Amino acid sequence: MGALVFSEIYFVVLLNHGVTKFDIGIQEVVCAFTVFSFLCWLRIADDFKDYELDCRLFASRPLPSGRVHKKDLAVFVSILIAFTLIINLLFMNNFIFCIFLYTYGSLMAVWFFQKHKIQSSLPKALVTHNPVQMIMNIYIISFTVIKYGITAIDLTNILAAFTLYFPALIWEVSRKIRAPKDETEYVTYSKLFGYKKATNFVFVLTWVDIITNLILVWNLNKIAVLLLLVNVLWMSVKFIEFKKDPTKYKIVDKVERYTYIQESLMILTIIAFLIFGKI
Repeated sequence: MGALVFSEIYFVVLLNHGVTKFDIGIQEVVCAFTVFSFLCWLRIADDFKDYELDCRLFASRPLPSGRVHKKDLAVFVSILIAFTLIINLLFMNNFIFCIFLYTYGSLMAVWFFQKHKIQSSLPKALVTHNPVQMIMNIYIISFTVIKYGITAIDLTNILAAFTLYFPALIWEVSRKIRAPKDETEYVTYSKLFGYKKATNFVFVLTWVDIITNLILVWNLNKIAVLLLLVNVLWMSVKFIEFKKDPTKYKIVDKVERYTYIQESLMILTIIAFLIFGKI
């Protein structure tokens, strides 16, 4: 996952700036590992943050069930973060961006010192936590533009910062959309706003997301443009079906399939361009 996220942003930025000769070495490995390491840490931080809630609603999960202990996770996370920061200091050209990324992640882990306000509000949690995906994208972009001497701020780089932010946002909201009969004590967007309004929100976001993808691949591969459009039209049908009958399936399952196809097409577009050139 870390390697795929890094590779998509790295090559999309370079190819859209006309760079076709790559100097791949230890820095690229460190950058990809940092993406993995950071995402791994966020998952573990969530286990700590939601421990009390998980004990009530998801008691079978590893931490609340006792199969994993807090001390084990604390030791592992400490080693993981220390190692990641050290290799970034030693090898990377954008260490300041790494520090910013981990600073933001640390603030997330403690609810930005506003736990009583944020934990009880799903929208506030989304607004404060979800931007971390974009910050991680900027970490990758900053390394890329510094290494290759590319213009730091332009349309391509802005779109690249968004290209993996929107899928994360869409998934985060979709996994908390349920049919009325499936609602429990667990707070969801469908419980707060109704499943139709919540679905409409991710419906619009999905089209905004695909527009960023289409712009980024337009000069690389027109076939990819067509396939991306077919994929988003299929997803649009699923959104409409779900609004008519929310018991038909879990919308997050369709969103995940759509995202797998979308990101696979982006990676395949890069590979096709490197092998065959512009199509």
